[in-house]
Amino acid sequence: MPIFDSAALNPGVRKREVFGWAMYDFANSGYTTVVLTAVFNAYFVGVVAGNASWATLAWTSALALSSALVMITMPSLGALADLRAIKKRMLALSTAGCVLATAMLAWAGPGDLWWAVLAIVLSNLFYSYGESLTAAFLPELARRDALGKVSGWGWSFGYFGGMLTLGLSLGYVLWAQAQGIPATQFVPVTMLITAGVYGVASLVTFALLKERAVPQPGAFQDNGLRASLARLAQTWRHAQVYRDFVWLLGCAVAYQAGISVVVALAAVYAEQVLGFKQTQTMMLIFLVNIASALGAFAFGYWQDRIGHRPALAVTLVGWIIMTLLAVAATEATLFWAAAVVAGLCMGSSQSAGRAMAGAFAPEHRLAEFFGLWTFAVRLAAIIGPMTYGLVTLLTSGNHRLAILSTGVFFVIGLLVLSRVNVARGVAAARADNGEGSLGPVDQPA
Repeated sequence: MPIFDSAALNPGVRKREVFGWAMYDFANSGYTTVVLTAVFNAYFVGVVAGNASWATLAWTSALALSSALVMITMPSLGALADLRAIKKRMLALSTAGCVLATAMLAWAGPGDLWWAVLAIVLSNLFYSYGESLTAAFLPELARRDALGKVSGWGWSFGYFGGMLTLGLSLGYVLWAQAQGIPATQFVPVTMLITAGVYGVASLVTFALLKERAVPQPGAFQDNGLRASLARLAQTWRHAQVYRDFVWLLGCAVAYQAGISVVVALAAVYAEQVLGFKQTQTMMLIFLVNIASALGAFAFGYWQDRIGHRPALAVTLVGWIIMTLLAVAATEATLFWAAAVVAGLCMGSSQSAGRAMAGAFAPEHRLAEFFGLWTFAVRLAAIIGPMTYGLVTLLTSGNHRLAILSTGVFFVIGLLVLSRVNVARGVAAARADNGEGSLGPVDQPA
């Protein structure tokens, strides 16, 4: 596996273990690509909800509900995972939950609104748990000065998993359409394909990835959960010391809100505004995944060279450009150009944010801090799509105005990012002694 550079890894970490970790990104990317972005979102709006005036809002509300559940539960679960050293075990449970709930989507047909909502809420809940837990392994694997590079390996490799799942689904859809099979029959099969790829590919992760953490004092007492909640509360109380991490969370809420719109509603926008057919939309998302893979891989190296904050700022400027292109598009060509820009920014910004969160996370609080990161990302997943849905509802389905409002989130993210001091944030992480107290922290200007 020559793609993985041993010099970027912590002592004792083997390349095969990093490959196993990256395989989880490969496994779960099909869920976001097929379920949230390319297929089921448009199917939900057009078929399950019958293209009703409230259909887009119903879709965004289901995603918002799942995100709210993640916000309530993930930070404390992350603290518990650190306390008891059970990140890998919890990752296995969340993976099984997402695979089963994704398969449930196969039974959602016309009018099956509540079944579809239940399945999407559960699948997105478990997917988010898995995304947070796998991210918490990153600082255990990569050296602090190579977090961007290793994070980029995972994100870029993940997009190939998304392309595999989407490619298998697209091949089946094209065959089904040639046979005259309606969407009510071929879309459910794509849900089973997605669940199958997720489940099978994740087995590599569980075979190769190690749980390097060790249980901490009091981990297995009856009050273990209470202790994890107390530790989480202490982290919030020390927000002034971790203020750069807090500013990063604020930045993430803003820019991830915009990304959540693109992930959840790109296919809806393409079909409702530009009249894309389902196969066109799937090809569009396939192109986005190619651009995202290239962007995440190359950008990770560049990020470690120029610094986390400048790198993330560049991607946010790219997102603003993408938004303006999408608003201006009146025909397919310009929208395809917007999609390429979105793809390059998607992998880069996601990887950059994860790497910066890893740089700010104390060694003994990895799952806890990534639980807080997930809290911010899930809050964004409520704010972004719900804003889009409400704008379309209040403007009688004006998707152009809705996508324009999305650009505001990237502008806010760029402004909040200017408050982040990377050196100070890294120093705060290193000063945490892992016993619930903080040593002296250098405060560089």
